[in-house]
Amino acid sequence: MTGTSLAVVGGDERRARVVWSHLVEPVVDPSRSTPGLTVTGLIARDGALRPLEGLASGSLTLAGAQARLAGLDLAAHLRALDRLGIRVLIPGDEEWPLGLDDLPTPPHCLYVRGPFHQSALHEDGLAVVGARACTPYGSQVARNMAAHLTDRGRVVISGGAFGIDAAAHEGALSAEGPTVAVLACGLDRFYPQANAGLFRRILDDGALVSELPPGCAPYRQRFLARNRLIAALGVGTVVVEASLRSGSLSTAGRAFELGRHVAMVPGPVTSAASAGCHEWLRTKPVSLVTDGRDVLDLMGQLGVDAMDPRRLRSTVLDLITDDDEALYSAVPVRDGADVTALQRASGLSAQDTTKGLGRLQALGVVEHCAGRWRKAALT
Repeated sequence: MTGTSLAVVGGDERRARVVWSHLVEPVVDPSRSTPGLTVTGLIARDGALRPLEGLASGSLTLAGAQARLAGLDLAAHLRALDRLGIRVLIPGDEEWPLGLDDLPTPPHCLYVRGPFHQSALHEDGLAVVGARACTPYGSQVARNMAAHLTDRGRVVISGGAFGIDAAAHEGALSAEGPTVAVLACGLDRFYPQANAGLFRRILDDGALVSELPPGCAPYRQRFLARNRLIAALGVGTVVVEASLRSGSLSTAGRAFELGRHVAMVPGPVTSAASAGCHEWLRTKPVSLVTDGRDVLDLMGQLGVDAMDPRRLRSTVLDLITDDDEALYSAVPVRDGADVTALQRASGLSAQDTTKGLGRLQALGVVEHCAGRWRKAALT
């Protein structure tokens, strides 16, 4: 970086973090020693300016970072951010999503495009992710789940990819609420390009988010790094469909490590698209959910979103007492039977049979016609 570019930084922590986002790749595995991990530690200790000055002076050496630094035109980059309407968030900003602070390797900064205020994700954000090659079943579940969550005031977070991600964003948009797409590339491009229309709709009320500066292409390791942001931004993660090797399981894994809620949607036992969800349900302490109500019961606000256990709708048959159950079972459906026959079939006394038939008639479940009793048609 030239002296001119150093002057552009001008002792500004935000601009220094922007520079670092150009110089080192996001950290996928914090257990491996990488330049990105070294920089994360230095920034956590000293802030972004001091190690940047060391890199520029040569007192700090990081593989690959010097070459990127030499080719960086920071002033041109800042102009591009203004032109694209991208704002830069750093820790301490009012809009900074606090969930990112839980990461062992948080992003140096966050690029945001769109009006949605990212600080709301700490309490209201819920990630819905899954397979790119999803089934119609998975797409429908994700869409309906996201619409329900959005209708209840939650913000759906996903990765903007084909399949479940796109269905989740579409569901949120159908409920006329904001949704956040976390991308594995710079925000100067829409990836995948085929979802460009979806991304433009997201930008109306939601946001596109990335830790990568404009100009960065979507490489494989950047998707893996992106997944940790999806996991950290919100309250929990729901996986709708995932094969045994699905990348969405890495998002669930990061959420699990962060102590977030993790839930899986079951699919048909014959579906390879749900095999990863089923394996997690079998081997890990994660929750099973089937719709947005289940998700809110698990991840919603205490005392507000709790849901009673599911029960069948009550019918008049639920009012029949145990004493009258045997008698009701003995009453024919079509031809009818007299009291003597019903007494013999139910094993009750004549008096109990007569009284029981009166109670059942009062409930409207049996009817008397021409001296015979039969079950009444129920609506």
